[in-house]
Amino acid sequence: MKWLTHDVLLISLSAFFADAGYQALIAGFPLFLVLYLHAPAYYLGIVMAFAYGIGSLFAYIGGKLADRFGKKAVALFGNLLITILSFTGFAGSALAAGTVFSTGWWFRNFRTPARRAMLGDITKKLDKGKVFGFLNALDIGGGLVAVTYLSFGIFLHVPFSLLFLVTIVPILISSLCLALVHYKGLPARKPSSKLNDANAKLASSIAKRGSIVGGASGSSNAPFASGSSSRSYYAVLAATALFGLSFYSFSFPVLTVAQQSNSVLGASSYFVFLIFSALFGYILGSRIKDMLFGLALLGYMLAGVGSLALGLAFSMHANVLVSYAAIALMGIGAGAIETFEPAIISMLRKKSASGSGMGMLTSSRSIGLFFSNLAVGFLYMIGPLFAYSFSAVLAVAAGFVLLWARK
Repeated sequence: MKWLTHDVLLISLSAFFADAGYQALIAGFPLFLVLYLHAPAYYLGIVMAFAYGIGSLFAYIGGKLADRFGKKAVALFGNLLITILSFTGFAGSALAAGTVFSTGWWFRNFRTPARRAMLGDITKKLDKGKVFGFLNALDIGGGLVAVTYLSFGIFLHVPFSLLFLVTIVPILISSLCLALVHYKGLPARKPSSKLNDANAKLASSIAKRGSIVGGASGSSNAPFASGSSSRSYYAVLAATALFGLSFYSFSFPVLTVAQQSNSVLGASSYFVFLIFSALFGYILGSRIKDMLFGLALLGYMLAGVGSLALGLAFSMHANVLVSYAAIALMGIGAGAIETFEPAIISMLRKKSASGSGMGMLTSSRSIGLFFSNLAVGFLYMIGPLFAYSFSAVLAVAAGFVLLWARK
């Protein structure tokens, strides 16, 4: 596996340990906020909306600063400040808990574009699907570790303050992995003519090989003929933003399963989501050559189907295993999304602007998440089926936007 270089492994391990920390907060926060602090479900939506919404600004700024001051430095700085999340359990009120959680999440968004851009810069174009699939697999693998110890902790009645504080250890190990990366960034001198020539060659190469659309050489479906790479780039951002409007925080499914059964099964539902995301993200990234089609059908649309199925399972009082099956579909969709989105953006943007490109990707998603979490939070008070149906419709619509971009 020539694509698995020293830096690719360290960046991926950094993702593993970061998620082994903060993913415990994703699964545990709704239980802490709603079931322990007794905040209403719509307040969870408000907190998540501000966490993701303002996080979009942090992502945009992080991407811009990464191109200007160095991707490694920005990624490391943001990663260290994710540790703010670990102190959420000491909050004595819903307002304080939401503030601490949101602040830590903003810095998670701040570092994500830089880390993704680093990985894209050091990866050959034909290996990007494999590399981002590998990153997602380790990313999710860390989340599985987090949900495992969280679930056992809840079962043993360990206080949330201690459970959340433990997450600081893997996040610091994650930062150490980033610090050991050899990546130095691009040289200061960047002749525009050479960059333009390189970008043109890349677009031509992708068009010939069908790296994003189709797998055969010279495919008529290749998106970069006649200058359509710009259309593909903005179509991906538009679809990402639209999908963001449908893609609520996973805190809601955790809460749904907990209300359907108990807190342990609620937290464990995140385990199901993560394991399917990790497995299929890697498989799809390795085997699917038509990335726009894969993102549209196996990513956005499948995630929408899973959301609708979860809402129906709850409203029909189905067995919790049915809800787990719906969450598995959502996990497969998320795996495809986390693999194909950054791989496509990495191909469409030159290296000197890769940080900004990834920043726009994270930012466009977060803007949608701001409104989605508000909408889902208030619709959830009417009934979970209304909330999940709303999300399903928009997710399918995002898929159609991408299918249009392939033409």
